[in-house]
Amino acid sequence: MIGFRTRLTLAHQAVIVVVLAVGAVAAGWTLSREVHGQLDAALLALAETEVAMLPERAGQPVSVHEAVPAGAPPSFERLDRLLQIVGAHGEVLARSRNLGAAQLPVSPALLARLAAGEVVFETLPDFGSEPIRMVSMPAPGRGPVLAVQVAGSLDDVNHVVQSATVLFGVLGVTLLLAVGAAGFLLSRRAFHAIDDVVEQARRIGDASLGQRLPHPGTNDEIGRLVQTLNEMLDRLEHGFDAQRRFTADASHELRSPLSRLRIELEVALRRPREPADYVAALRSCLEEVERLSLLLEELLILARLDAGQEPGPAETAPLRELAEEAVARVSPAAAERQVQVALAASVPAAVRVPRMPATLALANLLDNAVKFSPAGGQVKLRLAREGEEASISVRDQGPGLQAEDLPYVFERFYRGAAARSGAVPGIGLGLALSQAILQAHGGRIEASNPAGGGALFEVRLPLSAG
Repeated sequence: MIGFRTRLTLAHQAVIVVVLAVGAVAAGWTLSREVHGQLDAALLALAETEVAMLPERAGQPVSVHEAVPAGAPPSFERLDRLLQIVGAHGEVLARSRNLGAAQLPVSPALLARLAAGEVVFETLPDFGSEPIRMVSMPAPGRGPVLAVQVAGSLDDVNHVVQSATVLFGVLGVTLLLAVGAAGFLLSRRAFHAIDDVVEQARRIGDASLGQRLPHPGTNDEIGRLVQTLNEMLDRLEHGFDAQRRFTADASHELRSPLSRLRIELEVALRRPREPADYVAALRSCLEEVERLSLLLEELLILARLDAGQEPGPAETAPLRELAEEAVARVSPAAAERQVQVALAASVPAAVRVPRMPATLALANLLDNAVKFSPAGGQVKLRLAREGEEASISVRDQGPGLQAEDLPYVFERFYRGAAARSGAVPGIGLGLALSQAILQAHGGRIEASNPAGGGALFEVRLPLSAG
């Protein structure tokens, strides 16, 4: 199969051939028309001069004026020109000496056209030993003279046209070879850079995503293509790294509750126990199962979001209802930790989101705030409208966010210093899940440390068009 480089070169050459051929034909036609026009103009001018010198009265001798008047400058207008004066019936009244015994042809059709006053141009390919061009001009009012005929050789004209054709051909071939060679060299240089990119791309795999394609050092199309591909490799590397971390972290988080569940069961079965001990062990196992169920539910939603799938059908939901459902979801945990969750302010507004995932996202924010709030503390939930967006703010009375934790709080399985110390339970997935759910529907979450202490999470969602 012919390669793209060869096809490009052939197409380039074909376009050049067509352009040169069209240009050469147009130039040759223009040149031929010009030189033939100049010959016709010279013949016509000589015919007009000869007509003007004819006697005006009958009975005066008719002759061809070949001699140059005394004292006049040299004249070249009759050089290589054949002249003939004919009467009304085509008889030759006078002719130039260079015609010898021959005469210019006068056909009946030509006589009729001359009698009608028409100037006639003709090409005679077989007159004598070379082709000639002839003009016949009527001479009204000049006695017995019907017309003056002037003819000139076409050899010079044909020679000029033929020489120009050869010249155009040589120039065309030279230009074709030069442009073709330049195109070949340029394409080879361009495709050499592409070959380097292809060769490097073949060596890059999932284990070597840190490598990049060689940049040609120019900002042309190939340079921009390589830059775009390298940026794509950056995104792929980041995605693979995130996927590896996600898999490792998820495996670790799944292993921990499973290990605790196994230990609980092994301890319970190690020796006979009282019914109350079995009940306590089963309750502990149930807590681990609930923890696993929540983790799997969140992982499933994240997997759907990563695959570009909607976490659920979007619907128009009043903002207050979503907030109340989220509050109800965290109320048991808040009561256990003796933390009050208060809806501080509310405005009538509605957003278009999948109801259950959106409730889960808000509940994760509230649950996070409850975990970090001290016993007897309060979590404030405030709803507002700001332009075309709905605002939901969650503020706790905990220690706030560490400055070094702020850039990473929405990363999956990331846990701050307090959470890593074991003081606060969790798996580090709630905030990442909430951010992913809301971003999938045009929203976002912003975290900050407001004046007065605690942590503040602000949710922005576009208002429903309805």
